Amino acid sequence: MQSDHKNSTLADAIATAAASTGELAVSPDLMTPSAARQTVIEEIARWEGVTVHDHGMGGVEFRLERRELGHLHGIIADLPFPRRIRDELVAAGRARPHHVLPDSGWVTVPMRTSSEVAEVIALFRQNYDRARAARAQGQAHRHHTSP
Repeated sequence: MQSDHKNSTLADAIATAAASTGELAVSPDLMTPSAARQTVIEEIARWEGVTVHDHGMGGVEFRLERRELGHLHGIIADLPFPRRIRDELVAAGRARPHHVLPDSGWVTVPMRTSSEVAEVIALFRQNYDRARAARAQGQAHRHHTSP
């Protein structure tokens, strides 16, 4: 329940930010593509260790060290997950199978509204937390196996 409130609060903040840019939106929840992209980029770029890069297929890519957390193309986000998690996200309606590689672990999530932008940020955070946990586990393993 706490998570729903947090996403709702984030969605409200995003809607307020979009309205303050002076960009015209058709409905209060709808965001312009530039406002949606900028909101996601600004949030994820603040996370410790995250770097922002041009994506090879166009768009913006986010990494934690060498590991890609996902990338943005226009008004969609593409994120990699283990297949089991990808299947859970699709079944729950939180993401769609990847638009080009539908049988992979990748998902595609639209970013047209403040609530969709909040969901994209939450999914990037899920990948970020998984990547940090994997990195910590790898460091602990190297520490225990070094002479």
